[in-house]
Amino acid sequence: MGYLQHPVSEDRPVRIGLIGAGWIGRFHAESVARRIHNARLEAIADPSLPAVEALADRLDVGKITTDPTDVLNDPEVDAVLVAAPARFHSGLIAAAARAGKHVFCEKPGGRTLEELDEALEAAEAAGVVVQFGFNRRYAEDFAAARRLIDQGAVGTPQLLRSLTRDPGSLEGIANPERIPPGAIFLETLIHDFDTLNWLNPGAVPVRVHAVADALVAPEAKEGGLLDTAVVTVTYSNGAIAVAEANFNALYGYDIRGEVFGSAGMVTAGGPQASTATSYTAAGIHSDTVRLNVDLFHDAYTAQLAHFVDAVKADRDRNEAEAGAAAGAVRAAGAVDARNALVVALAASRSAQTGLSVEVASIAALQAAEPALLTAGTKA
Repeated sequence: MGYLQHPVSEDRPVRIGLIGAGWIGRFHAESVARRIHNARLEAIADPSLPAVEALADRLDVGKITTDPTDVLNDPEVDAVLVAAPARFHSGLIAAAARAGKHVFCEKPGGRTLEELDEALEAAEAAGVVVQFGFNRRYAEDFAAARRLIDQGAVGTPQLLRSLTRDPGSLEGIANPERIPPGAIFLETLIHDFDTLNWLNPGAVPVRVHAVADALVAPEAKEGGLLDTAVVTVTYSNGAIAVAEANFNALYGYDIRGEVFGSAGMVTAGGPQASTATSYTAAGIHSDTVRLNVDLFHDAYTAQLAHFVDAVKADRDRNEAEAGAAAGAVRAAGAVDARNALVVALAASRSAQTGLSVEVASIAALQAAEPALLTAGTKA
């Protein structure tokens, strides 16, 4: 008996070039190469050639370079995944957009509002998909909390809370001098600011007050380190939110969110590795997570899968138009990234001055789409 003809998909994968082979870049690269079926890791760029070679060997990638321009100029790359240090994010977003590449970028999109706006303007002009790495939106418990809010479970939001406590050790923070000044706001709490914005749909921040200090590594404060912070955010709907962060939680990696309102409350997150708990003579014990790539393993993968789907949908639509003008511009996550950055900048200014900061003194904000969107991609 001969072969029977069976229809197969002719869809080609979205070809992604990675820029930045640090720890989060390596994890994202593994997700693209091994966990997202309609994507392919096409190329890797990083200034450290040994890091690139090691990752390429592990994931069987043939194109490697120390120059991100090679990836941006590669006609076989459809999209870039920016996992370089934060100071390069906005420039790489703009360069990728001008090269016609779709962009997934780790947070923040820029260190200043001017940087981010320039990058977003380039993306809008090019009509490319842009998405930012706010992974908590893709965690099952946080997404479930948002659905409950949309269904009216909390009524009108009144009090919100989001916290980030990075795993630590008795020795304290390793190499605190390597942490950039302001990182607690721009690179850590920016997740919490986005989470609070997302869990309070239709509202925008109007006032920010922050208190921050170096309580874990006080000897590093003169170098600009702040390792502990509490930020209050007042919203346009009257809700009051609190975000807090610390860089040295001995018990594990602790991420939590809470929304209390006129009709009830929803919560999400926690440091437990599972719901299994032992009760013995030594006390009550539950294992905790120590790495973000463990706590948010599935969320990190899901956000990239969403990005790949958005790029593929954009490509398929444009091809179907057979040379007609490109489809509607979709800067996925742009409003959210901008709103979170503005709160981070306001918090940084407040921590420096000791005064509350009116958000309008930094920028006028636009409320994100109130419907449930895990990434903000719009057709």
